[in-house]
Amino acid sequence: MRKFPKGATIITSAAVTILLFSASVAQVSQVNQTISQPISGQGLQLNFNASGRPLHILPLPGKVKALGAQNNGGTPPLVYHGGPVMLTSTVYTIFWIPPQLQDGTATSLPSAYQTVQNNMLKEYWGHSIATMNTQYYQGSGSSKKYIKSTGSFGGSYVDTSLYPGQDCLDSTTELTNPHNCITDTDIQNEIKKVMTLKGWTGGLNKMFLLFTSSNEGSCYSAGVCSYSYYCAYHSSFVNGSAQDVIYSNQPFGNTNVCQVPGAPSPNNNPAADAAVTAASHELSEAITDPLGTGWYDSSGYENGDECAYFYGFAGYNSGNANELWDGKPFYLQTEYSNVLQNWQLDPNFPGCFNAGPDL
Repeated sequence: MRKFPKGATIITSAAVTILLFSASVAQVSQVNQTISQPISGQGLQLNFNASGRPLHILPLPGKVKALGAQNNGGTPPLVYHGGPVMLTSTVYTIFWIPPQLQDGTATSLPSAYQTVQNNMLKEYWGHSIATMNTQYYQGSGSSKKYIKSTGSFGGSYVDTSLYPGQDCLDSTTELTNPHNCITDTDIQNEIKKVMTLKGWTGGLNKMFLLFTSSNEGSCYSAGVCSYSYYCAYHSSFVNGSAQDVIYSNQPFGNTNVCQVPGAPSPNNNPAADAAVTAASHELSEAITDPLGTGWYDSSGYENGDECAYFYGFAGYNSGNANELWDGKPFYLQTEYSNVLQNWQLDPNFPGCFNAGPDL
Protein backbone atom coordinates (compact mmCIF):
# COMPACT_ATOMS: atom_id res chain seq x y z
CA MET A 1 0.00 0.00 0.00
CA ARG A 2 1.08 3.56 -0.60
CA LYS A 3 2.08 5.78 2.26
CA PHE A 4 0.93 9.36 2.49
CA PRO A 5 3.85 11.66 1.62
CA LYS A 6 4.93 14.59 3.74
CA GLY A 7 3.15 17.83 2.95
CA ALA A 8 0.70 16.26 0.51
CA THR A 9 -2.67 17.87 -0.18
CA ILE A 10 -5.72 15.88 -1.24
CA ILE A 11 -8.82 17.39 -2.79
CA THR A 12 -11.77 15.01 -2.78
CA SER A 13 -14.62 14.66 -5.25
CA ALA A 14 -17.70 16.86 -5.48
CA ALA A 15 -17.57 17.53 -1.79
CA VAL A 16 -14.35 19.52 -2.36
CA THR A 17 -12.80 18.42 0.93
CA ILE A 18 -9.29 19.75 1.40
CA LEU A 19 -7.11 17.72 3.71
CA LEU A 20 -3.66 19.03 4.55
CA PHE A 21 -1.13 16.61 5.95
CA SER A 22 2.10 17.87 7.47
CA ALA A 23 3.51 14.88 9.33
CA SER A 24 5.69 12.25 7.67
CA VAL A 25 5.02 8.60 8.25
CA ALA A 26 8.23 8.41 10.26
CA GLN A 27 6.72 10.88 12.74
CA VAL A 28 3.58 8.88 13.30
CA SER A 29 3.36 7.20 16.68
CA GLN A 30 0.67 4.96 18.04
CA VAL A 31 -0.29 4.37 21.65
CA ASN A 32 -0.14 0.72 22.67
CA GLN A 33 -3.51 -0.94 23.09
CA THR A 34 -4.88 -3.82 25.10
CA ILE A 35 -6.13 -6.34 22.60
CA SER A 36 -8.73 -9.10 22.66
CA GLN A 37 -11.31 -10.47 20.28
CA PRO A 38 -14.33 -8.30 19.40
CA ILE A 39 -17.52 -8.70 21.35
CA SER A 40 -20.69 -10.15 19.88
CA GLY A 41 -23.00 -7.43 18.64
CA GLN A 42 -20.30 -4.89 17.79
CA GLY A 43 -21.73 -4.51 14.29
CA LEU A 44 -24.42 -1.93 13.65
CA GLN A 45 -27.18 -4.30 12.64
CA LEU A 46 -26.96 -6.45 15.78
CA ASN A 47 -27.80 -3.73 18.33
CA PHE A 48 -31.15 -2.02 18.91
CA ASN A 49 -32.33 0.61 21.39
CA ALA A 50 -35.43 0.71 23.56
CA SER A 51 -37.44 2.00 20.59
CA GLY A 52 -36.31 -0.86 18.37
CA ARG A 53 -34.07 1.36 16.26
CA PRO A 54 -30.46 0.57 15.29
CA LEU A 55 -27.99 1.46 18.02
CA HIS A 56 -24.27 1.67 17.33
CA ILE A 57 -21.71 1.29 20.09
CA LEU A 58 -18.15 2.44 20.63
CA PRO A 59 -16.63 -0.72 22.14
CA LEU A 60 -13.89 -0.72 24.75
CA PRO A 61 -10.29 -0.62 23.47
CA GLY A 62 -9.80 -4.15 24.78
CA LYS A 63 -12.79 -5.35 22.77
CA VAL A 64 -11.69 -4.25 19.32
CA LYS A 65 -10.16 -6.63 16.83
CA ALA A 66 -6.47 -7.45 17.22
CA LEU A 67 -4.23 -4.99 15.42
CA GLY A 68 -3.00 -7.78 13.16
CA ALA A 69 -6.27 -7.34 11.30
CA GLN A 70 -6.72 -3.97 9.64
CA ASN A 71 -9.23 -1.36 10.71
CA ASN A 72 -10.24 -3.11 13.94
CA GLY A 73 -11.59 -6.04 11.96
CA GLY A 74 -13.87 -3.90 9.78
CA THR A 75 -14.30 -4.51 6.08
CA PRO A 76 -14.01 -1.10 4.41
CA PRO A 77 -14.79 0.76 2.26
CA LEU A 78 -17.98 2.26 3.64
CA VAL A 79 -21.03 1.55 1.48
CA TYR A 80 -24.09 3.78 1.07
CA HIS A 81 -27.34 2.06 2.12
CA GLY A 82 -29.82 4.58 0.73
CA GLY A 83 -30.85 6.48 3.87
CA PRO A 84 -30.30 10.07 4.98
CA VAL A 85 -27.19 11.71 6.34
CA MET A 86 -26.94 14.92 8.36
CA LEU A 87 -26.13 17.44 5.63
CA THR A 88 -25.47 20.06 8.28
CA SER A 89 -26.02 19.72 12.00
CA THR A 90 -26.67 21.48 15.26
CA VAL A 91 -25.56 19.79 18.47
CA TYR A 92 -26.85 20.11 22.02
CA THR A 93 -25.31 18.87 25.26
CA ILE A 94 -27.19 17.69 28.32
CA PHE A 95 -25.24 17.15 31.55
CA TRP A 96 -27.36 15.07 33.91
CA ILE A 97 -25.93 15.71 37.37
CA PRO A 98 -28.24 15.04 40.33
CA PRO A 99 -26.87 15.65 43.82
CA GLN A 100 -26.42 11.92 44.38
CA LEU A 101 -26.43 8.52 42.73
CA GLN A 102 -29.10 5.91 43.42
CA ASP A 103 -27.06 4.55 46.35
CA GLY A 104 -26.81 7.98 47.95
CA THR A 105 -23.17 8.73 47.11
CA ALA A 106 -22.29 12.08 45.57
CA THR A 107 -22.15 12.55 41.82
CA SER A 108 -19.18 14.00 39.96
CA LEU A 109 -19.29 15.78 36.62
CA PRO A 110 -17.10 18.88 37.15
CA SER A 111 -17.57 22.10 35.23
CA ALA A 112 -14.08 21.73 33.71
CA TYR A 113 -15.17 18.37 32.27
CA GLN A 114 -18.26 19.98 30.78
CA THR A 115 -16.18 22.78 29.27
CA VAL A 116 -13.95 20.37 27.37
CA GLN A 117 -16.97 18.63 25.82
CA ASN A 118 -18.66 21.91 24.88
CA ASN A 119 -15.45 23.38 23.47
CA MET A 120 -14.93 20.46 21.10
CA LEU A 121 -18.55 20.50 19.96
CA LYS A 122 -18.45 24.26 19.36
CA GLU A 123 -15.26 23.96 17.31
CA TYR A 124 -15.95 20.71 15.41
CA TRP A 125 -17.14 22.20 12.13
CA GLY A 126 -14.75 23.57 9.55
CA HIS A 127 -11.79 21.70 11.00
CA SER A 128 -10.12 18.46 10.07
CA ILE A 129 -12.53 15.75 11.19
CA ALA A 130 -15.56 17.59 9.85
CA THR A 131 -13.91 17.85 6.42
CA MET A 132 -13.60 14.07 6.33
CA ASN A 133 -17.40 13.80 6.38
CA THR A 134 -17.91 15.83 3.21
CA GLN A 135 -17.11 12.95 0.85
CA TYR A 136 -20.28 11.16 2.01
CA TYR A 137 -23.74 11.94 0.65
CA GLN A 138 -27.40 11.00 0.48
CA GLY A 139 -29.53 10.29 -2.57
CA SER A 140 -28.36 9.50 -6.06
CA GLY A 141 -28.19 11.03 -9.50
CA SER A 142 -29.50 14.57 -9.65
CA SER A 143 -30.80 14.33 -6.06
CA LYS A 144 -27.39 13.49 -4.58
CA LYS A 145 -26.39 15.87 -1.78
CA TYR A 146 -23.06 15.90 0.06
CA ILE A 147 -22.52 16.51 3.75
CA LYS A 148 -21.26 20.02 4.47
CA SER A 149 -18.45 20.91 6.84
CA THR A 150 -20.77 23.35 8.57
CA GLY A 151 -22.87 23.25 11.70
CA SER A 152 -23.45 24.93 15.02
CA PHE A 153 -23.70 24.49 18.76
CA GLY A 154 -27.33 24.80 19.77
CA GLY A 155 -26.97 25.01 23.52
CA SER A 156 -26.19 23.21 26.76
CA TYR A 157 -28.29 22.32 29.79
CA VAL A 158 -27.42 21.01 33.25
CA ASP A 159 -30.18 18.91 34.80
CA THR A 160 -29.95 18.24 38.54
CA SER A 161 -33.05 16.03 38.80
CA LEU A 162 -32.51 12.60 40.34
CA TYR A 163 -31.64 9.56 38.29
CA PRO A 164 -34.46 6.99 38.09
CA GLY A 165 -34.52 4.15 40.59
CA GLN A 166 -33.01 0.72 40.19
CA ASP A 167 -33.95 0.15 36.55
CA CYS A 168 -30.95 -1.97 35.60
CA LEU A 169 -27.79 -3.61 36.93
CA ASP A 170 -24.36 -2.56 35.69
CA SER A 171 -21.91 -4.89 37.35
CA THR A 172 -18.70 -3.30 36.05
CA THR A 173 -16.00 -2.98 38.68
CA GLU A 174 -15.97 0.81 38.38
CA LEU A 175 -19.33 1.03 40.07
CA THR A 176 -19.60 0.83 43.83
CA ASN A 177 -23.20 -0.30 43.48
CA PRO A 178 -24.57 -2.09 40.37
CA HIS A 179 -27.92 -0.37 40.95
CA ASN A 180 -26.31 2.94 39.96
CA CYS A 181 -27.60 2.39 36.46
CA ILE A 182 -29.94 3.94 33.91
CA THR A 183 -31.51 2.30 30.87
CA ASP A 184 -31.80 3.48 27.30
CA THR A 185 -35.46 4.25 28.03
CA ASP A 186 -34.33 6.51 30.90
CA ILE A 187 -31.89 8.25 28.55
CA GLN A 188 -34.54 8.83 25.89
CA ASN A 189 -37.00 10.14 28.50
CA GLU A 190 -34.38 12.54 29.88
CA ILE A 191 -33.65 13.93 26.43
CA LYS A 192 -37.38 14.35 25.72
CA LYS A 193 -37.85 16.16 29.04
CA VAL A 194 -35.00 18.59 28.44
CA MET A 195 -36.12 19.21 24.86
CA THR A 196 -39.52 20.23 26.20
CA LEU A 197 -38.02 22.43 28.95
CA LYS A 198 -35.71 24.23 26.54
CA GLY A 199 -38.03 24.33 23.54
CA TRP A 200 -35.54 22.30 21.50
CA THR A 201 -36.93 20.42 18.53
CA GLY A 202 -35.76 17.28 16.78
CA GLY A 203 -35.01 16.54 13.17
CA LEU A 204 -32.29 14.97 11.08
CA ASN A 205 -30.12 18.08 11.34
CA LYS A 206 -29.81 17.97 15.14
CA MET A 207 -28.06 15.76 17.68
CA PHE A 208 -28.37 15.58 21.47
CA LEU A 209 -25.43 14.27 23.50
CA LEU A 210 -26.25 13.16 27.06
CA PHE A 211 -23.41 13.09 29.61
CA THR A 212 -23.71 11.42 33.01
CA SER A 213 -21.80 11.31 36.30
CA SER A 214 -18.87 9.14 37.23
CA ASN A 215 -19.93 5.85 38.87
CA GLU A 216 -23.26 5.95 37.03
CA GLY A 217 -23.64 3.02 34.67
CA SER A 218 -26.09 2.36 31.86
CA CYS A 219 -27.44 -0.66 29.98
CA TYR A 220 -29.42 -0.72 26.76
CA SER A 221 -30.47 -4.32 27.34
CA ALA A 222 -29.95 -6.86 30.11
CA GLY A 223 -26.25 -7.31 30.77
CA VAL A 224 -25.21 -5.06 27.86
CA CYS A 225 -23.75 -2.18 29.80
CA SER A 226 -21.23 0.63 29.93
CA TYR A 227 -17.58 0.00 30.77
CA SER A 228 -17.93 -3.75 30.18
CA TYR A 229 -19.51 -3.58 26.70
CA TYR A 230 -19.34 -0.01 25.41
CA CYS A 231 -17.91 3.44 26.12
CA ALA A 232 -20.65 5.34 24.26
CA TYR A 233 -23.30 4.81 21.61
CA HIS A 234 -25.53 6.73 19.23
CA SER A 235 -29.04 5.97 18.07
CA SER A 236 -32.40 7.65 17.37
CA PHE A 237 -36.05 7.67 18.37
CA VAL A 238 -39.23 9.46 17.31
CA ASN A 239 -40.65 12.12 19.62
CA GLY A 240 -44.26 13.15 20.12
CA SER A 241 -44.23 15.46 17.10
CA ALA A 242 -43.13 12.60 14.84
CA GLN A 243 -39.63 14.02 14.46
CA ASP A 244 -36.54 11.88 14.48
CA VAL A 245 -34.32 12.61 17.46
CA ILE A 246 -30.65 11.72 16.98
CA TYR A 247 -28.86 11.21 20.30
CA SER A 248 -25.88 9.65 22.01
CA ASN A 249 -25.26 8.19 25.44
CA GLN A 250 -21.92 9.51 26.78
CA PRO A 251 -20.99 7.76 30.04
CA PHE A 252 -18.31 9.38 32.18
CA GLY A 253 -14.81 9.05 30.71
CA ASN A 254 -13.40 6.06 32.57
CA THR A 255 -9.73 6.10 31.60
CA ASN A 256 -9.21 2.57 32.95
CA VAL A 257 -11.37 1.00 30.25
CA CYS A 258 -12.31 3.71 27.73
CA GLN A 259 -8.89 5.07 26.75
CA VAL A 260 -5.68 3.45 25.54
CA PRO A 261 -2.85 3.23 28.08
CA GLY A 262 -0.49 6.19 28.05
CA ALA A 263 -2.78 8.50 26.14
CA PRO A 264 -1.94 12.18 26.72
CA SER A 265 -4.34 14.63 28.33
CA PRO A 266 -4.03 17.97 26.53
CA ASN A 267 -6.60 19.58 28.83
CA ASN A 268 -5.00 18.19 32.02
CA ASN A 269 -8.24 16.35 32.65
CA PRO A 270 -7.85 12.67 31.66
CA ALA A 271 -11.52 11.76 32.14
CA ALA A 272 -12.68 14.71 30.05
CA ASP A 273 -10.14 13.96 27.33
CA ALA A 274 -11.25 10.33 27.18
CA ALA A 275 -14.88 11.39 26.97
CA VAL A 276 -14.31 14.03 24.30
CA THR A 277 -12.83 11.57 21.80
CA ALA A 278 -15.86 9.33 22.37
CA ALA A 279 -18.10 12.34 21.71
CA SER A 280 -16.31 13.17 18.45
CA HIS A 281 -16.58 9.49 17.44
CA GLU A 282 -20.34 9.47 18.02
CA LEU A 283 -20.93 12.81 16.31
CA SER A 284 -18.97 11.80 13.21
CA GLU A 285 -20.84 8.51 12.98
CA ALA A 286 -24.23 10.12 13.53
CA ILE A 287 -23.55 12.67 10.78
CA THR A 288 -22.77 9.93 8.25
CA ASP A 289 -25.30 7.37 9.53
CA PRO A 290 -28.00 8.95 11.72
CA LEU A 291 -30.68 6.26 11.34
CA GLY A 292 -28.64 3.14 10.59
CA THR A 293 -29.40 3.42 6.87
CA GLY A 294 -26.49 5.61 5.77
CA TRP A 295 -22.80 4.77 5.48
CA TYR A 296 -21.20 1.64 6.94
CA ASP A 297 -19.18 -1.30 5.67
CA SER A 298 -20.24 -4.91 5.07
CA SER A 299 -19.48 -5.75 8.72
CA GLY A 300 -21.63 -2.91 10.06
CA TYR A 301 -18.66 -0.69 10.94
CA GLU A 302 -19.16 3.07 10.60
CA ASN A 303 -16.44 5.65 9.88
CA GLY A 304 -15.44 5.92 13.54
CA ASP A 305 -15.27 2.16 14.12
CA GLU A 306 -12.69 1.57 11.39
CA CYS A 307 -10.29 3.90 13.24
CA ALA A 308 -11.39 3.53 16.87
CA TYR A 309 -8.56 4.31 19.31
CA PHE A 310 -6.08 5.13 16.55
CA TYR A 311 -4.93 8.73 16.94
CA GLY A 312 -2.15 9.23 14.42
CA PHE A 313 0.44 11.90 15.14
CA ALA A 314 0.16 14.24 18.14
CA GLY A 315 1.90 17.32 16.77
CA TYR A 316 0.32 20.10 18.84
CA ASN A 317 0.46 21.32 22.44
CA SER A 318 3.96 19.96 23.07
CA GLY A 319 3.01 16.58 21.64
CA ASN A 320 -0.10 16.16 23.79
CA ALA A 321 -2.73 16.89 21.14
CA ASN A 322 -3.45 15.89 17.55
CA GLU A 323 -5.98 18.68 17.02
CA LEU A 324 -5.73 22.39 17.76
CA TRP A 325 -8.96 24.15 16.92
CA ASP A 326 -8.91 27.90 17.47
CA GLY A 327 -6.24 27.40 20.11
CA LYS A 328 -8.11 24.61 21.93
CA PRO A 329 -6.19 21.31 22.10
CA PHE A 330 -7.77 17.87 21.75
CA TYR A 331 -6.58 14.28 21.43
CA LEU A 332 -9.19 12.74 19.13
CA GLN A 333 -9.29 9.46 17.26
CA THR A 334 -8.99 9.50 13.49
CA GLU A 335 -11.93 8.89 11.15
CA TYR A 336 -12.17 6.70 8.05
CA SER A 337 -12.05 8.08 4.51
CA ASN A 338 -13.20 6.17 1.43
CA VAL A 339 -11.32 8.66 -0.72
CA LEU A 340 -8.05 7.98 1.12
CA GLN A 341 -8.63 4.28 1.78
CA ASN A 342 -5.34 3.25 0.12
CA TRP A 343 -3.20 5.77 2.01
CA GLN A 344 -1.89 5.02 5.45
CA LEU A 345 -0.38 6.60 8.51
CA ASP A 346 -0.18 3.16 10.06
CA PRO A 347 -0.37 -0.17 8.17
CA ASN A 348 -3.09 -1.41 10.50
CA PHE A 349 -5.30 1.60 9.82
CA PRO A 350 -5.30 2.51 6.11
CA GLY A 351 -7.71 5.32 5.34
CA CYS A 352 -7.70 6.67 8.92
CA PHE A 353 -6.90 10.39 9.09
CA ASN A 354 -7.64 13.52 11.05
CA ALA A 355 -5.26 15.99 9.43
CA GLY A 356 -6.58 19.17 7.93
CA PRO A 357 -6.88 22.93 8.44
CA ASP A 358 -6.31 23.05 12.19
CA LEU A 359 -5.95 26.63 13.33
